[in-house]
Amino acid sequence: MDLLPWQRWLLIHALELLPDGTFRFRTVVVLVARQNGKSTLAQILALFFMYVRAAALVIGTAQNLDIAEEVWQGAVDIAEDVPELAEEIDRVVKVNGKKSLELVSGERYKVQAANRRGGRGLSGDLVVMDELREHQNWDSWSAVTKTTLARIFAQIWALSNAGDAASVVLRHLRRMAHESLGDPDGIIAAEDLSRAADDDVPDEIEDIEDDSLGLFEWSAPPGCGLDDVDGIAQANPALGHTITERAIGSARRTDPEWVYRTEVMCQWSEGTLDGPFPGGAWEATLDPDSKRASGVQVTAGVDVSVDRSMTHISFAAFRADGMPHIEVVASRGGTEWVEDWLRLRVDNGTVSTITGQGKGAPVSPLLDELEAAGLPVRRWEGSDMTTGTGQFYDLVCRHNLRHLAQPVLDVAAAVAVTKPSGESWLWNRRQSPADIASLVSANAAVWALLNQPKRTVSAYEHGDLVIA
Repeated sequence: MDLLPWQRWLLIHALELLPDGTFRFRTVVVLVARQNGKSTLAQILALFFMYVRAAALVIGTAQNLDIAEEVWQGAVDIAEDVPELAEEIDRVVKVNGKKSLELVSGERYKVQAANRRGGRGLSGDLVVMDELREHQNWDSWSAVTKTTLARIFAQIWALSNAGDAASVVLRHLRRMAHESLGDPDGIIAAEDLSRAADDDVPDEIEDIEDDSLGLFEWSAPPGCGLDDVDGIAQANPALGHTITERAIGSARRTDPEWVYRTEVMCQWSEGTLDGPFPGGAWEATLDPDSKRASGVQVTAGVDVSVDRSMTHISFAAFRADGMPHIEVVASRGGTEWVEDWLRLRVDNGTVSTITGQGKGAPVSPLLDELEAAGLPVRRWEGSDMTTGTGQFYDLVCRHNLRHLAQPVLDVAAAVAVTKPSGESWLWNRRQSPADIASLVSANAAVWALLNQPKRTVSAYEHGDLVIA
C-alpha cells in the first residue's frame, strides 16, 4: 500500500526504538483533522504489529463500538486481499461484540467496547483508541490502556481530531505534552479548562514520564482566520492527495464556525459543540472584572455532586448596573465543612438566603441539616425549579448575566445535559459527562436572587390604623 507522506513520516517517528529495542514512546497521541486517513493508518498499524512484530494481541476501541468495528473490518479486508497475508489467517470471527482476526501463529486483533470493562483481563501489545475526543471520562482509558503494563514492547495509540471542554482525556494528554514543549499554544498560561477535570485524573496518568508520551499534531495555529490557507494545510496533510480545496471550501461555507474549526482546522473549542446554551452565549456573559455592588447581600446556592464527593457553593448578587453577577465561591470535598462556612457569612451579614434543591437531590439531606442548625434556608423545588432553570437559561442567552472566568463553572456550563420535566426541563446531573453541581448551585443562587419572597406589611403596625 502507498502511504500518504504524513502517514509514512508519522510511522517512522512514532515507532522509533530505544537501544534496548523498546519503543521510544509508550503512548502516542495523534491529532489531525477529519478524513485525512487516520482509520487507514490504524489498520496498517494493527497489521504491522500482528504480521511483522508478532504482537500477541492488538486491541481496537472507540467511543462508539461500530466505529472500532469499521476500522477492524478495513484491516480484515486488507489482510484477505493480499495473498501473502491471507494465507496466514486462521479465522475471522464476525459475531457482533466479539469480532476478531486470528492468525495461524496465534496473533489476534480484537475489538473492545470503550467502557470501564473493555479490555480488562487481557494483555495487549498494541491498543488503538479512535476518536479519543469523545472520551468524556477516564473509565475506558483506565481499563483498556492498563492491558499494556506488563508488555515490554507495547504501545498505546490515541487518534482524534481536536476536542472541546468535554474531551477530558485527550485534553489532559495534550496538556502534558505541551508542558514539556514549553506551552506552544499558550494553553497553560491561559488556565486551560482541563484544570477542572484534573482532580479526576488517574494517578498512573499523572506519573507518565515526559519522554514516554509522544504528541503528533497537525492543526491550524490558534487565532488564525477561517480562510488561512497555511492554517488549513497544516491541519490537513492529505490536502492535494485525498482531500481537495473544493471540499474544504464547501465545508467553510456550510459549517458553523466552531464545527469548521474543530473538524476541518483541528482547533480546540473552549466550550462544547452541543452544550446546553447556544454557541458563544456562555462566553459572551464572561466578565473577568465583574463584581457585586458594594454593600449588597448575596444569595448562596448549594449543590452536591452525584457521587457526593464534592460540594459547591455559588453566590449571586446584583452589580452596580443592576445585572446579576454569579461566582463559585467554594468547592471542596464532602459536606462536613459547609455549615460552619455558611454560618460565618450569615453572621457577618454577607449571605441573606441559602438555597438548593429541596427534594430528591444529593444536596437535600444537607439542606435539612442547615435548616435544623437555624440557617436561613429557602428550598428550591417543584415548579420553582423549572421556572428558575428557564430564567437562568434566558439570562445567558440574552447576555443579561455576568460571571467570572472559573474552570469549575465554565466546564459545567459547557457540558451540562438536560432532562424533560413536564413542558419544561431541568439539569441532569447523572447524565452529564462532568460534575455540573457548580452550575446547579449558581442557577439556584440566581433563582433566589430574582425571586425574593414578597414582604407583607401590617397596616395596623405600620400605618397607625385603629379599630374603634
